[in-house]
Amino acid sequence: MEANFSSDLKAQILSAIRNARSLARLTEAKSGLSEKPVASVPSKGECLNRFRTELAALGVDTYFEEKPEAIRKRLASLLEGKSILSWDLDHLPYDVGEVLQDRLVLFGHDDEQEQATAEIGLTGCDAAIAETGSLVLISAEGKPRTASLLPFEYIAIVSRSEIYSSMGDFFEKRGADIAAASYLNIITGPSRTADIELSLTLGVHGPGKVSVVIGP
Repeated sequence: MEANFSSDLKAQILSAIRNARSLARLTEAKSGLSEKPVASVPSKGECLNRFRTELAALGVDTYFEEKPEAIRKRLASLLEGKSILSWDLDHLPYDVGEVLQDRLVLFGHDDEQEQATAEIGLTGCDAAIAETGSLVLISAEGKPRTASLLPFEYIAIVSRSEIYSSMGDFFEKRGADIAAASYLNIITGPSRTADIELSLTLGVHGPGKVSVVIGP
């Protein structure tokens, strides 16, 4: 419905608007631009603690070892009696290839059907993201994705030097490596999926159990 206003009422409304405009005052803008706040950079110790906290929240079994020989001993225990799908030995840190001697080990160049029979996957780690507990694997020859995707159990060996505070920190510092890679594999805890009734199942689209061994 269209409202009908008298000419006197219209004049009063327009006069009030003009008066209000004449009395309005805008705050003057400050000269120059404000400085961008500088975010505090977490220390290496803070990143390590955050990473371990996030791994625990994700249900990841975490082992913290101070010496390479302790890492090899830990792996020997975790791998005992299991068939293994691994990165090539020269891509594994801390000389853990010694642990794989006299064990049933498959690699990326082996038949895919044989790789699918492995019970546990083993890889190094190109980056670990503290704020999410994520593991980042950068593609390269001898570092098959199948090692972290096919077996139900998966073990990643992480060096403290490869722990970054955030994904942004990782992209900033490793931009050249990322640009040269054909893919990144980012793993955040065990694979989880749920049906329409929200019944949670582990290991449908990736490993159902993830362990991380953190070295010096």
